[in-house]
Amino acid sequence: MKKILLCSDLDRTILPNGPQPESPKALEILMHLSAREEITLAYVSGRSEALLKQAISDYSLPIPDYAIGDVGTTIYEPLENWQPWHDWAEEISRDWNCKSREDLAELFGDLDELTPQEDDKQNTFKLSYYAPSSCDPLPLKKTIAARLEEAEVKASIIWSIDEQKDVGLIDILPSRATKVHAIRFLMDKQVFAHDHTVFAGDSGNDMEALTSGLYAVLVKNARDDVRREAMRIMEESGMADRLYLARGDFLGMNGNYCAGVLEGLAHFLPQTRKWMTSG
Repeated sequence: MKKILLCSDLDRTILPNGPQPESPKALEILMHLSAREEITLAYVSGRSEALLKQAISDYSLPIPDYAIGDVGTTIYEPLENWQPWHDWAEEISRDWNCKSREDLAELFGDLDELTPQEDDKQNTFKLSYYAPSSCDPLPLKKTIAARLEEAEVKASIIWSIDEQKDVGLIDILPSRATKVHAIRFLMDKQVFAHDHTVFAGDSGNDMEALTSGLYAVLVKNARDDVRREAMRIMEESGMADRLYLARGDFLGMNGNYCAGVLEGLAHFLPQTRKWMTSG
């Protein structure tokens, strides 16, 4: 029996913490589904360990089998007392050319658009800033990338929007410390098949995973520009059939948040639908 790896972002994907209405029974179905031996559940989030635990507590979520945190810079085994994977830290550490997060921050001290995020939103391999949501991210990212290249640092620069706070978010990570690379690392280490792995997300910081060729789901409450861009990329790459846009009306639910995750999972792996409706 091939086990199914369900990987999902949390905020505004599984968590109903956006302005759109939720389908109340969706989280109950996820709880029931995650208890099955065929399902391995992994949360893939920008949250730190403390904030991951807070979300699980606040929303009564199932405890995942794995958690990829801090936008892909950490991998935990929650059922093993939230033990971090040290081999993942070794995997990504080389990209920053022996420089610390503080060293990199010095490269951007003169950029007025950037405001450092709080300490609990940073970690050894994650340098995070706020920026005005109205700013054009492309020239800002270009400036950041040029300075990193000059410092011989290999990094990913991820832009997204916090809709609730109406603020832009920029994460600077080792180039290999992405959600999709962390997912593939987990797949390789624990031997999950490509055709039995599904990722779900909602925002720009999920784009690489959404367009990676993994089975991917965009929940219905995702921003229209994210849905358009993800589909454009997948159509141009000839992989449109590997991206599912949740639309609602699955098991009487609206397709937002966790309901969209479940809808997409059932689309790619139809055998899971009966598990969602049984007992």
